[in-house]
Amino acid sequence: MLPGFPIIGNCDEHEGVKSAITISLVPEARGGPFVFWDNLAAGCAKAAALGFDAVEIFPPSADAIDPDELRGLLAKHDLKVAAVGTGAGWVKHKLRLTDPEGSVRRRAVEFVASIIDLGGAFGAPAIIGSMQGRYDPPVSRDAAVNWLAAALEELGPRAATRSVPLLLEPLNRYETNIFNRTADAHAFLSKLKTQNVKLLCDLFHMNIEEADIAAALKLAGPKVGHVHFADSNRHAAGYGHTNFAPIAAALREIGFAGFISAEILPLPDSDSAARQTIESFREFSQPQP
Repeated sequence: MLPGFPIIGNCDEHEGVKSAITISLVPEARGGPFVFWDNLAAGCAKAAALGFDAVEIFPPSADAIDPDELRGLLAKHDLKVAAVGTGAGWVKHKLRLTDPEGSVRRRAVEFVASIIDLGGAFGAPAIIGSMQGRYDPPVSRDAAVNWLAAALEELGPRAATRSVPLLLEPLNRYETNIFNRTADAHAFLSKLKTQNVKLLCDLFHMNIEEADIAAALKLAGPKVGHVHFADSNRHAAGYGHTNFAPIAAALREIGFAGFISAEILPLPDSDSAARQTIESFREFSQPQP
């Protein structure tokens, strides 16, 4: 038993956190931490059959999604879109918001903007993870952070016009050297003019970078906009050694009522990973003794 979460699974708005599962439509990302692959309709059907509230979609580009088709799938299966990822901007198109080349940074901003527009039509935020990039000499960290800030100052207000936040995800040190820890990313966001950028707190990355995951979540407080739900080994919750009880308590303490989404390796297979995730969600929803 993995106790601790507030009400999860098939929740109405404001009743607590809501469950989501990832669907990747990016062939270049195959082997990455996404549960369902390639087929949006099949992924939505499986998510609904297992009782998830939403899907988190990773498209190769904004125009790869037919809005009418997606709207129909969501209505058919009574699902929401939890978030839309921009990872293909880097994995497929080699775009980074901190690229040394100005023209590449411009195209990166435009790519994220298109994902914001796509997600916003479904009330879903866009995620900036790998597209934050990294810095290497002769570029300084200050220069890279300033480029990222400039991008967010443009993109945050764009998301606000669609009544959604923009999500920035700190990644572990093996994936970026821009923002690894919640406290540093939180301090960075607090200095921006736009206050429409929130944090995506990924428990896998936090397991590597944070001394105390629960304390980091409490520090971020209302800036926590989304959570990626993964065990210590990036498998489904319950397949590693993360202690989820203090994490759940921290989310309750800060009043988090957003989506907790399984961005995990599809191991031992997609269906098993999804089933383990929703079973863990349901265990967490049990009242505490």
